[in-house]
Amino acid sequence: MINKPAATGTWLDRYVDLVPDTSLIDGFKRQTQETLNLLSTLNDSEVNFRYAEGKWNLKEMMVHLIDTERIFAFRALAFARGEKQAFPGYDDSEYVKNSHADSREWRSLLEEFIVVRTCTVATFAGFHPSVLNNAGTANNMIMTVAALGFAILGHEMHHINIIQTKYLVNSINQAAN
Repeated sequence: MINKPAATGTWLDRYVDLVPDTSLIDGFKRQTQETLNLLSTLNDSEVNFRYAEGKWNLKEMMVHLIDTERIFAFRALAFARGEKQAFPGYDDSEYVKNSHADSREWRSLLEEFIVVRTCTVATFAGFHPSVLNNAGTANNMIMTVAALGFAILGHEMHHINIIQTKYLVNSINQAAN
């Protein structure tokens, strides 16, 4: 069982702190279903909606969630395996811009999310308990395997909150007008 780690003293804490006390694998499974329940019924106007100029639409937000989960899970794998080299940060805006998410079908993004999450669960479920506190450096910060797992959950929680408060409420209000 992978339990929530103590504070790391890095920006990961803002995501880890959002996650209630739960085992990581249970959290992944529960969150996956909740996210899919929320997002799987959205129509084209909802997924293409931008609540302000320059903000991502939901297709771009989904690509951001998928990319970030892949990156965090890779970092966790590398640190679990004893990687000593530091990893650079990444520019999420450039990743989204170069993803061409607008040309993707919403269903394909949801399917990719499921595949990535399934791989993430398998990766973390396969870690021996002795490696969960292994640490490495990414984006000039030290982070642990367990903290990265909980940061994946918290990062998604952060964005789901934004989706619920800035996208879905506004797109519904805009459609009513």
